[in-house]
Amino acid sequence: MNLNEWLGELLGSSQDALHIRALPEGALLLMRRADESELVIESESARAGNVGERPRILMAEDPDAEHPGEWFEILPCDVTRAALLRALDRGFEFHMLRRNDVDREKSLRRRDYELRELIEIGKSLNTFKDLDVLLITILEKARHLIGADAGSIYVIEGDADDVTERTLRFKFSQNDSIDYPSQEFVLPVSATSIAGAAVVMKRSIDIPDVRVIPEDAPYRFDASWDLRTGYQTISVLAVPMINQEGEVMGVVQLINKKQNPSVRLLTPRDFETEVVPMDARGRTLVETLASQAGIAMENTRLYAEIQRIFEGFIKASVHAIEQRDPTTSGHSFRVALLTRKLAEAVNQHDSGKYADTQFGEAELREIETAGLLHDFGKVGVREEVLLKAKKLYPPNLRIIRSRIDFIRTSIENDHLQRRLLMMEVGAPTEELAILDQARTRAVEDLDECWRIINSANEPTILSSGDFAKVEDVAARTYFDLNGKRRPYLEASELDALLVAKGSLTPDELEEIRSHAAHTISFLERIPWGRSMKNIPRYAGCHHEKLNGTGYPRQLTDKDIPLPAKMMAICDIYDALTASDRPYKKAVSLEKALQILDYEARDNHIDGELLEIFKTYKVYQELDKATAPEFHPGVSGHE
Repeated sequence: MNLNEWLGELLGSSQDALHIRALPEGALLLMRRADESELVIESESARAGNVGERPRILMAEDPDAEHPGEWFEILPCDVTRAALLRALDRGFEFHMLRRNDVDREKSLRRRDYELRELIEIGKSLNTFKDLDVLLITILEKARHLIGADAGSIYVIEGDADDVTERTLRFKFSQNDSIDYPSQEFVLPVSATSIAGAAVVMKRSIDIPDVRVIPEDAPYRFDASWDLRTGYQTISVLAVPMINQEGEVMGVVQLINKKQNPSVRLLTPRDFETEVVPMDARGRTLVETLASQAGIAMENTRLYAEIQRIFEGFIKASVHAIEQRDPTTSGHSFRVALLTRKLAEAVNQHDSGKYADTQFGEAELREIETAGLLHDFGKVGVREEVLLKAKKLYPPNLRIIRSRIDFIRTSIENDHLQRRLLMMEVGAPTEELAILDQARTRAVEDLDECWRIINSANEPTILSSGDFAKVEDVAARTYFDLNGKRRPYLEASELDALLVAKGSLTPDELEEIRSHAAHTISFLERIPWGRSMKNIPRYAGCHHEKLNGTGYPRQLTDKDIPLPAKMMAICDIYDALTASDRPYKKAVSLEKALQILDYEARDNHIDGELLEIFKTYKVYQELDKATAPEFHPGVSGHE
């Protein structure tokens, strides 16, 4: 049986829609021109070898006989033209679906790799303390992510508020094709250069070919380096590196994306055949890296500036604290003001155990300064913990979102595969409908899991929440790309979501509490002099409780200095009523005073001092005050 002749006679004009190629073994490879899906037709005398994922159709004298092998369909040699066309259509559709599944799996694997790569890069960037090493690493990683032959990196210099009055310093370049030394130079921040435009516009500049930059673009390509070296720049991507405050820290500029990253560009033909425009996916990855890099650069610079901060500590301390934790901006000033005013109220109070207590001006200034510095130890707490607004950090929530998306895709793939198998065996429409309904329920159930996770991610002020639902979600499992069974939620994620009060895990809460010990440790290093010698002790004891359950030293009533007892009341009051905390809502005055009463009843704070605080309406001082410019040794009231 000559398959080619037989098929040609049977198909007639229908074969124009197909590309037919004879295989060495005599079998036929058919490709549908419309979508390039393929299948193989074999006979009992013409068997193909390995055909990969392509479906195989066997033409047999006796279709009902046993025919070894895996066959998509077995047709009789006297099959009708109509029946053959239907079988071919089924085979082509099957191959197209299978090919789509393979492509989707490859895409998922690629995205999983990219996600893990970005996570690892983000981790590594935060380990660098040397800015130059960090910049070199940023450039290397960015080039790797997009497959760029060359690149350069710039940093912003200068303190001007207007970015155009600052300068852009060229720091490093890298090139896989040529070895040419480069030197640092400075250029103005201006939209006339590609890197400058990325800074001014605060967005990526993507140029497929620098030889044909649009006339209306403000920037132009400087070809002087190409002329000196013989290199040929074609595609360029300049991405600004922006820190968490929205400030541009620098620019990473990538040059000549290559189809094959291992190829060196040595001849004009290499540049024309290998260089391609930057792709959208690669650009997104580089922009994500640049975002991480901007924050890493900021952290590296902050680390380098710590020494200078301490040199001017008295003058800059309050500003440093509030820059470290912007969400509590003004808190140190308010606590300092309230504590001083409470001390002044104690001076006026003429009954009870504090009737004879008097603070002189020097002591009031010492108390106020201690209030300004009471949270100075927060410089020793990780910024992400200080600013944690939800139970999960945003990157962790994004990882869970990606996991949910992966599970959703797995559900869809499994549904399609099952549906395909059922269609192959001619399952009735009712059974297919049941399968479709099961898929819909599974997706709806997954959506509900995501809703539960999002709901549980919100911080609570007091113990509340239906955490059983979260535990139910965590108990569910799925299979990852390696076929390994994994939980919907990792243990650390579940622990975070099961936090019953606030947004911090026990470890994070312990880290926050460590700021009190840090405050004492830092402030004890400063030679305060006789009039300010108690500042470390006053500032460091504001979280101690009268019953000995406070921190950091579990002091009891008799060992806690009076100014620290006053500061504890003022600190709690401001924390309750402040409207700038991301992890909780401000409470009313009445509610704040009620909570303070509970604290006094539980022997946490001094009840008599609290009565003075309420009697003299010390809290009203905040309505009158605006934060003064703090000067070392000068009271804010002078």
